[in-house]
Amino acid sequence: QVHLEESGGGSVQSGGSLRLSCSTSITIFQIYIMGWYRQAPGGQRELVATISSHNDKTYADSVKGRFSISRDNTKKSITLEMNSLKPDDTAVYYCYLGGPYTFWGQGTQVTVSS
Repeated sequence: QVHLEESGGGSVQSGGSLRLSCSTSITIFQIYIMGWYRQAPGGQRELVATISSHNDKTYADSVKGRFSISRDNTKKSITLEMNSLKPDDTAVYYCYLGGPYTFWGQGTQVTVSS
């Protein structure tokens, strides 16, 4: 099956930064949209950011101006730069690979303390 490898989760204090990365083994990477979703305790899984093969980007309103997503088609990976983190950003973050089929990473915990 397709493997999504996530890294960069952890614990930081409010105002800090983290960098999440996700790489995929899929062969036809260029036709897929990649991104990140998150799920807070007791909440629903929600969009954080996505990036297409044409570098079109989508952000949740709650992270605009603080998060930045990028894509490396050679390495088949994406990176999410998260700055000015707030406790509301605390969630399990899931890497997303969408196209003809949809794949999800196992999730990585991000915890932001006050």
